[in-house]
Amino acid sequence: MPPMITRRILLASAAGVTAARAARAANLTRFRILTGGTSGLYFPVGGLIASAISGSGEAGACWKDGHCGVPGVVGMPKISSGSVANVAAIASGAAESGFVQSDIAYWAYTGTGVYREQPKVEQLRAIASLYPESIHLVARKGSGIQGVRDLRGKKVSLDEPGSGTLADARIVLAAYGLTERDVQAVYVSTQRAADMFRDGSIDAFFRVSGWPESAIADLARSVGIELVPIVGPEATKLIGRRVYFVPNEVPAGVYQGVPAVSTIGVMALWVTSSRQPDELIYKITAALWDPAARRLLDSGPAKAREIQLRNALAGIGIPLHPGAERFYKEKDLIK
Repeated sequence: MPPMITRRILLASAAGVTAARAARAANLTRFRILTGGTSGLYFPVGGLIASAISGSGEAGACWKDGHCGVPGVVGMPKISSGSVANVAAIASGAAESGFVQSDIAYWAYTGTGVYREQPKVEQLRAIASLYPESIHLVARKGSGIQGVRDLRGKKVSLDEPGSGTLADARIVLAAYGLTERDVQAVYVSTQRAADMFRDGSIDAFFRVSGWPESAIADLARSVGIELVPIVGPEATKLIGRRVYFVPNEVPAGVYQGVPAVSTIGVMALWVTSSRQPDELIYKITAALWDPAARRLLDSGPAKAREIQLRNALAGIGIPLHPGAERFYKEKDLIK
């Protein structure tokens, strides 16, 4: 395939508009990566990983930047509503892969948590653990909201239906003795919540994301924010009872004028379906951890630089895809 044509396909893939048509026309295999909203880190990280796994149509051919990808594969990052929606799309076959919070993946696979009244998603498989995500609870500066219990009676965005943030917001509220009825709950995307926060329509909002989250960073610069700590025996109990929650901290200076804040977090996982061919997932996993892909990741957001092979199995509470497992065994990460 001429390099210029392949380059155009990759650019179309990154734009997420015509890649599927281009891939079919060129007899390439599309591999969709469901991400999240454009304000979060899932989307830019998805673009980097899609580039890393995308290969020339010719076996052994590599790109000018030195990365080779998987010959004949076009990675396609796709905007989505978040973790819950991504699990549903992977389960139905509407997408080949996606980014999912470790807690959502665990619940879906085991039929627990928010999936306790739904069929288990037993075909869910992990490709890699990417980076830790923080549960941000953002309040207006000077609002007097100093802890989770101070949300009582306040107007709070819990994020949109289908998001992992909404599931975790409900868990955090419950841990501190609150329900959605105890707050004036709003269910909107992070960007919409940021707009409402800016004009004073809401007092606070939840967001599960790696830092820095662009929408939160913009609010810190423009109107001033406080990050509310999620700490105390309630947080300790959450971490102790659930294998997917981990202690977490947002360092000082990540958001303008905001000191270091202790919270809890989850891991961002890249997951797929057991229906995906073993050889394909093996090659995709190898491409993700290729040294040239490392250069791509290091050129992206700070959290992308935390995507390291040594942490590839951290916080994974679901089975690995056999193709990924084969790669990690070869690298002696699995004995």
